[in-house]
Amino acid sequence: MNDHPLSSNVAICKGCADYANRADVEALVLQAIEILHLSESFITPGDHVVIKPNWVKEHDERHPQPGNWEHVVTHPSVIEAVADWVASRLNGSGEITICDAPQTDSSFDKIREYCKLDEMIERLCSKHPKISISLLDLRPEEWHGVDGITVSKKKLPGDPLGSTHLHLDEASEFYQFKGLGKLFGASVDVDETNRKHADSNHEYLLCRTPMDADVFINIPKMKTHKKVGITCALKNLVGINANKNWLPHHTEGTPDRGGDQFPTSTTKAKLEHSWMGAAKRWMVKCPLLARVFVPIKSVGRLFFGDTQSVVRSGNWYGNDTCWRMVLDLNKGFFYFNGAAQPRVKPLRYLTIVDGIIGGEGNGPMSPDPVHSGLIIAGTHPLAVDCAVARCVGFDWNRIRMLRNAFEIRQLNFVGFKPEDMTYQSSVDAPPQPLEKMNPFFYFRAHFGWKGAIELSPQFEKAPIRGSNN
Repeated sequence: MNDHPLSSNVAICKGCADYANRADVEALVLQAIEILHLSESFITPGDHVVIKPNWVKEHDERHPQPGNWEHVVTHPSVIEAVADWVASRLNGSGEITICDAPQTDSSFDKIREYCKLDEMIERLCSKHPKISISLLDLRPEEWHGVDGITVSKKKLPGDPLGSTHLHLDEASEFYQFKGLGKLFGASVDVDETNRKHADSNHEYLLCRTPMDADVFINIPKMKTHKKVGITCALKNLVGINANKNWLPHHTEGTPDRGGDQFPTSTTKAKLEHSWMGAAKRWMVKCPLLARVFVPIKSVGRLFFGDTQSVVRSGNWYGNDTCWRMVLDLNKGFFYFNGAAQPRVKPLRYLTIVDGIIGGEGNGPMSPDPVHSGLIIAGTHPLAVDCAVARCVGFDWNRIRMLRNAFEIRQLNFVGFKPEDMTYQSSVDAPPQPLEKMNPFFYFRAHFGWKGAIELSPQFEKAPIRGSNN
């Protein structure tokens, strides 16, 4: 079915540790692409190429200011280098769409302003006048939040091609999951999330533009993640969703009650779960109560603690929910087209990771910058993510999103074994086993994951909880 087989080999290139010189960034990107030895037919004239960056937020949540975003989102110089390479392959005929569905409470206008995306598009269009190059916010609506509480919503045009409604059902990683009925998605409307994931019914709504692309190029940011350990190629597909409340992020409740919302079954955790559950139900019934709840939440923070330092909402290594959603999205993308029919055309897929400035610690919204100088590329997202984990000093086998991808029951999109993963750092160098690569860095994990996933012997290993059920 696929004339462009997905490879378990990954290119890892180290160079400039900032974005000051666009030519240096472009050279590093092209070096990584060259190592992969992509065929001439990978991109051909007339193709529609979709480029998917990671525009999760317009700034570091702790310090919302114009210059504080380079470690949070995919940098425009990396996007531009990739788009320029694509346009050269299209040879005057084709279309490039650069698109994402950022976190719903992000401001796309601010992202465009801070990252100077319109200037980037103008340069690309001027250099390649025969290629249609566009920028697209895939979201159907944008939320305005105050202290994490959604107080208003604005309708947006969304994906001009519409959406793809997928029923994974028994092929879903949520099939027979013990947390069904207690899933939490992207908003206080938990009933909607649990209607889409009940018994043998498991649904997702994906944006059709990326689903219908001839070539899909994933450009994630290299960061830690509070719910799945790291965010890179696999997790970046959250940004092709038309309704993020269909995406389960954690299972409500304490561990003794089958939940992964909190790491321990303390009295305070049970009280917070009960209190927050009641508040969510009231806000669904009466959305106007959201503004009233903002100062109440501030008071509650004094008693329950701030999320920047207290583990809640599934922000820890025991989250047995979010990884299932991530793998489901990748199944849907690899196996189905925009009409929700099985793919018959080859899926041409490429990941190029922006690790020039990575993010460690409290990712993905409030990480600390690490000037890593890395561009990591590959044609299979799992191999890329495992390589990224190794590069930053994490044990991919202790990150269940990665470990369990090798054990998928149905719609398995992997096709190789862990020992098949290799890496190259130059065109002439032979592929080397990934497991023999020394880490470039030892990133600090999110505090909810500390001690659970690090390769460094300085960390005492925490037990792995949950399993691939």
